[in-house]
Amino acid sequence: MKNEKENMVENELINNLTATDGAENTPRQGSDLHLDADSGDTHSDEIFETERKPIDYSSFTKEDYVQLVKDLSKETDFKHVDDVLKEAKPLFDEIRSKERSDALQRFVADGSKKEDFDYKQDEWDIAFDATVKLIKDKKYQHFKGIEDQKNDNFRKKTELLEKLRALVDSEDTEKGFHEFKELQKQWKHIGAVPVAHAKTLWANYNALIDLFYDHRSIYFELKELDRKKNLEAKQDLCARAEALAKSENLKEAVRELNELHNEFKHLGPVPLEEKENVWQRFKAASDAIYEKRDAFVGQLQKDFQANLVIKEQIIEEIQKFADFTSDRIKEWNLKTQEILEVQKRWEAVGGTARNKSKDINKKFWSAFKGFFSNKNNFFKKLDGERERNLALKNEIVKKAQELRENHDWEKTANVMKDLQLQWKEVGPVPEKFREKVFQEFKEACDHFFNLRRTQFEKQDLEQEENLKLKESISAEIEKAAEEKTGSLEALHALTARFNEAGFVPKKSMASSKTRFQNAVDKYIASIQGATDDEKERASLEIQIGSLRDDPDADRKLYQKEQAIRKRIQKVENDIALWNNNLEFFGKSKNAE
Repeated sequence: MKNEKENMVENELINNLTATDGAENTPRQGSDLHLDADSGDTHSDEIFETERKPIDYSSFTKEDYVQLVKDLSKETDFKHVDDVLKEAKPLFDEIRSKERSDALQRFVADGSKKEDFDYKQDEWDIAFDATVKLIKDKKYQHFKGIEDQKNDNFRKKTELLEKLRALVDSEDTEKGFHEFKELQKQWKHIGAVPVAHAKTLWANYNALIDLFYDHRSIYFELKELDRKKNLEAKQDLCARAEALAKSENLKEAVRELNELHNEFKHLGPVPLEEKENVWQRFKAASDAIYEKRDAFVGQLQKDFQANLVIKEQIIEEIQKFADFTSDRIKEWNLKTQEILEVQKRWEAVGGTARNKSKDINKKFWSAFKGFFSNKNNFFKKLDGERERNLALKNEIVKKAQELRENHDWEKTANVMKDLQLQWKEVGPVPEKFREKVFQEFKEACDHFFNLRRTQFEKQDLEQEENLKLKESISAEIEKAAEEKTGSLEALHALTARFNEAGFVPKKSMASSKTRFQNAVDKYIASIQGATDDEKERASLEIQIGSLRDDPDADRKLYQKEQAIRKRIQKVENDIALWNNNLEFFGKSKNAE
């Protein structure tokens, strides 16, 4: 019969009792979720890695790669980081190698020796290498920390085993049970140990647990109570596993199921009659999740295959773009819109199996990049032509600016118009300079023609005044001729005033000159007391004087000179003829 003190101790021990002997119930052998409690291994999520959207890193620039590794440096999923670096780093090194090769070719082409070449990395090379090193250091520290922690855990668990072994051999049952439960609690909270020691450590632990209970039959009843509590805990785990089967997030469900299996394994034994039942219930809940996962993966594989067929069709379509060529910007822009639509369709298609995605992505992006490489080459060539056009237009602008203040109006206007024709014949320039160079040329032309227009407007006013003055002089000459009050001196004065009056509007030039000449002719004819020679001489002088400001004066004077010479020649011929006739008649018989 137990005394009161023993009952109090027993009740306290029952309340503090937790899991023991995790070797009694072990999850199904061969399952993807079978874990070793002390190794720290967890179920792989590799089947779900296809959920990450595949990225074609071959289309990245160096700046894109630097941003990529910076993003990777913040991740803790080192398997994913390794996968990305394994694919991206060779592509970055390929770009770097090509840049170095191109730089070397230019160095040698400039006449330098190959052995003198010293390639200097740019900011992206330096940033990329530094970030990759940072990732490697971070990964090393991470796994070193894990390994150090496992070694420390191994040391702690080894120490606990020694304490547990001493406790098994101890005679102090009451105190020993308290220490036993505390050691179990500590064991459970210590993390994983190196894989090489895990099985041996776990076997020794379970053996000592069994020895503890076997050596302490006085606590058999407490052990049974402990197993009942373990049964309740495992039934709760079964319920939680059954609830997970309804989850839509399979990846999360599998992860949580891993945790439940780990808890299930670490819980102590249950009553023997319930052992198989609780295990079968837990296994059935696990199998339901496996089946759901297998169905999901099966459907995923079908979707991947369907997506593969679609993507292969799109690849056939985009291959045509890689061979496209044209010498027209409009056609390149049209094809660019078309290929971007194809890209949208490609990106709208879901993922493919991991063993297929790399190759098919490479084919698509290779054709995609091929098109844009050809387009870039076309526009580089076009840019070269536009740069040459810019140089030509800058030269035209320079000439126009040199002439903008020139006051040789007619000659300069013709030159400016010729420059405008040259401008139209020169092709387009780079877009960023188009407006600037055009405004410079337009400003120079506008400035000159505005000055010219202002000058001509002023001249038009002056010529109108000159016309009025000349018309009044012609009217004065006409009046004097009609009244027959003129003289040669007065005519010369009037003529001088007329010639000094300046230019008249071009449209009135002929009529003004004709009126003046007719008035002069009438005036000369009306002069009293002047001989015919004086009148003719006066008429000739006036005609010559009127040619003073005529731009065609030389030609008209020459014509006048020739006409006078012909008249002189005719008079001389007439005189000679008359002299011959006189001599003839003088010698005839009837001359007397």
